[in-house]
Order: sequence, then structure tokens, then C-alpha cells
Amino acid sequence: MSAGPSLGSSLDSFADRSVSPLVRKTAAWSWRLLVIFGAVLAVGWVFFRLEILFVPVALATIVAALLLPVVDFLDRHGAPRSGAVALVLLSGFALFGGLLAFVITQFVDGAPALVAQVSTSIEGVGTWLTDGPLHVSEQQINQFRDAAIEALRSNQEKLTSGALSTAGTVTEIVTGALLVLFTLIFLLHGGRNIFGFVTRVFPADARVRVRDAGRAGFRSLIGYVRATFLVALVDALGIGVGLAIMGVPLALPLASLVFMGAFIPLVGAVITGFLAVIVALIAKGWIYALITLGLIIAVQQLEGHVLQPLVMGRAVSIHPLAIVLAIAGGAVLAGIIGALLAVPVLAFLNSAIRVLLAEDPAAEEAALEADIGPVVLAHPDDVDAPPG
Repeated sequence: MSAGPSLGSSLDSFADRSVSPLVRKTAAWSWRLLVIFGAVLAVGWVFFRLEILFVPVALATIVAALLLPVVDFLDRHGAPRSGAVALVLLSGFALFGGLLAFVITQFVDGAPALVAQVSTSIEGVGTWLTDGPLHVSEQQINQFRDAAIEALRSNQEKLTSGALSTAGTVTEIVTGALLVLFTLIFLLHGGRNIFGFVTRVFPADARVRVRDAGRAGFRSLIGYVRATFLVALVDALGIGVGLAIMGVPLALPLASLVFMGAFIPLVGAVITGFLAVIVALIAKGWIYALITLGLIIAVQQLEGHVLQPLVMGRAVSIHPLAIVLAIAGGAVLAGIIGALLAVPVLAFLNSAIRVLLAEDPAAEEAALEADIGPVVLAHPDDVDAPPG
């Protein structure tokens, strides 16, 4: 009766010995990696199916990381929690709305001069093409213009369908904005309780470590948002003041674009800054365009060598290659929103995973706290709950 199992074990042992150890280890790693890859694909599929839900929550979490310390400060000094949330949100909306209205007004006032300059530049280009070294005839220019008009007419149906899809996009934007607002209100008011409730799905012996990891990740997210806001402000001020001194049209709207673009690290401010170079080229010529380019490079050097190391610290110190790859991957998967969210998510995971896998989570969390600072808590009994 025992011969069967013994014979089977012998055959299994012979089969194992007949295969190279490298092949056995490769096979063991391969099926495990395939399972992990399948799980990642499943999570990605769920994310894209519910993108209209996940993206607003992620954006609200980032904004909450910026506003939560202010709400906690007011709460600790006697203001009702709901009143503190309302005050901070209304002040933020008033400030953002005022700046947006001012920027739009400046753009409307400066656009006619820029359009006139563009028209003059186009006429100059046409004169250079006909009278310059290329000796392009006026007939060839007209043919090119007619071909462009015909291309627009032939693609009119696509343009119309694009306009219809834009209406759907506007609906999605409005829906997403409302979700961001409601999620932000609840995160600022009781996000710690929400996170504490969510972590109850983990086993009791791992729950404390998961909450420590969440606290560390959110602390890094707060540090990242603060630092990025400061860096974006310095970029916008530096480039905007330089453009204003040179008399480049639309200096303030261009500085606002640089401010928003700087929230995508490394590449955002550079891309939006090149718009300023193009405007300077059209409005003021090559010399001013080169000066603007030099200004952008100088501001980026200040950002990379002074501001980033000074204000972010070790807790959100991520290798530039990892940042570039994260931004590229986020842009490929989810466009501009993916590029915007990639680095905050990476900063959160960087610290959370370090605490989650550390042999001494308390010591690792203390090291992170020494770099970023403690998370501001509203009440002493919130100490054991991760921030929301």
C-alpha cells in the first residue's frame, strides 16, 4: 500500500533532479510574477472602468493634504470643525476665483495686441518666403492655403463629432468637480475616521502597521504638496516678473500657466515655459525669445538645486529617473491627469511601503517625521488614527 506514494515521490524527486536548478527557480519566479502581473492588470482595469470615481478622490486627497493642517490649526484653537472646514474652503474658492478672474481679464486685454502682432509676423513670414532666399512664389503660397482649407473641409465631420464629444467631456468635468468638492469636505471634516474604518478590513495583528504606513504616506503627501506649491509659486513669480520686465504680452496669464504646469515635476514648468518663449518670439523677436529661454533655464536650475532639496527633504526625495518614468507612465495611461497624479502617488507609496516593510516601523516613522515634521492633529485622541 505504501509503494505507490513512495514510487510517486521518487519519480517527482527524479524529475526535479533532471531539471536544472536555474530552470526550476526561473519557473517558480515566473508563475508568481504572472500572478502579480495579472493582479496589477485587474486593478488597472477596475481603475479605468471607474476613472470618473477614482480621479476625483485622488485630487481631493491631494488638496486635503494642502488644507488639512490649516483646518487642524483652527480646530485646535477652538473653532468648530465644520466651521473651520467651511472657512478654509470658502477662502480658497475666493482666492482661486479672484486670481482666475484677474488672469482671464488680463488675457482678454492683452490678446488683441498679440493677435495684431501675430498678423504682422505672418505677413513678415510671407514676405520673407517670396523675397528671401527660398523665392517661394505667391501662387505656391496660395496653393498651400487652399490645401489647408480643403483639409479642414474634408475633416469637418470629425471636427463636429469632436465638438459633440467635448460636450460630453464638459459633463464629465462638472461631475468630477462636484465629486472633488464633496470628497474634500468629508476628508477635511472626518477623514481620519474614514481611514480608521477602512483599515478594519485588515487583520488585527497587521492593522496598527497599516495605519502607521498610512500616516507616513500621508505625511509625505503633505510635504510634497507644500513643496510643490512653493516651487510652482517661485517658478511663476520668476518667469512672470522676467516677462513683465521685457514687456512680453500676456505675462500674467503665461505665469499662471507656468504655476499650474509646475505641479507636474521636472517637465511641467518647462513645457508651459516654452509657450512663453513662443509668445516672446512672435511679439518681440529672437533676442527676447532667447532671453526668455535663458530665464526659464535659470529658474529651473534654482528649482532643481535649491528649492527641491531644501523644501522636500528625505521623505519625498525620489530619484529623478523614477519621477520621469512615473510621469511618462501616468501620461501614457491617463493623459494629463495621470502625469499630475503620478508623482504624488509615488511619494505616498515611497514612505508607506518603507514603514510597512520596516523591521521597526516606529523608528522608520520617526525618521520620516524628523524630515517632514509631524502631522498636525486636531485632538490628542487622534494620535493613533492616520490622517485623512
